[in-house]
Amino acid sequence: MSQKTIVITGASRGLGAGMAKTFAALGHRLGLCSRTEPILPCSSEIHSQTLNVTDFQELDDFIQATHAKLGPIDLWINNAGLLGPIGPLREVDHRSIKHHMDTNVLGLIYGSQLYVRHLHDQNHQGALINISSGAARGGYFGWTSYCASKAAVDNFTQALALEEKDRLRAYSVAPGVIDTDMQEQIRNSTEEQFPMVDKFHKLKKANTFNTPEFVAHELLKLVHSQNPTTDVCLRLPNEYS
Repeated sequence: MSQKTIVITGASRGLGAGMAKTFAALGHRLGLCSRTEPILPCSSEIHSQTLNVTDFQELDDFIQATHAKLGPIDLWINNAGLLGPIGPLREVDHRSIKHHMDTNVLGLIYGSQLYVRHLHDQNHQGALINISSGAARGGYFGWTSYCASKAAVDNFTQALALEEKDRLRAYSVAPGVIDTDMQEQIRNSTEEQFPMVDKFHKLKKANTFNTPEFVAHELLKLVHSQNPTTDVCLRLPNEYS
């Protein structure tokens, strides 16, 4: 596989950090951004920047700097996102709901819009992957904000895929269960906040999570397939099935 320029948002830890290290090991150029310092520092093949994905100007500056250093962007992965607040809707603070939706939906839309504009400006073909969740396709007690935001991600991506079918491959991908900070947050929930919490303790005990390395390789296979799927919303297989 030839060297590509790949952008990952939310690249300081968890899935984003693991994908960044995997892509770097494969020899790809990387644009990394996150609210805290990305996992890999700037180098000749990496542009790293701290930013808030809900700040359109900061994202615009980032994409311009990434292009200036690394050339046209081949793959953009919107990975930045939040799980919380966890708990019945009646009990959560409205400000935490707004913060959640701003990050998971607005930040993702901003990144997608800027990337599409970049592709048109550079007359370049590319791929967009928005990280979704199985929670997009069904409700979970205590996850009202998360279910709503990921359902929005799925439908947004489907609409964008129609608009830009001649310019990019767009996918909304549920990567499976990965043992990240989000999983820690789930396991620290009470049964009153999240009645399914015991299921996630059992997953931890069994240790059958998808790894970020597995996800990274699966995403590369998806965007470089010679016979691309017509489905926009996908779920990755279980690594240890």
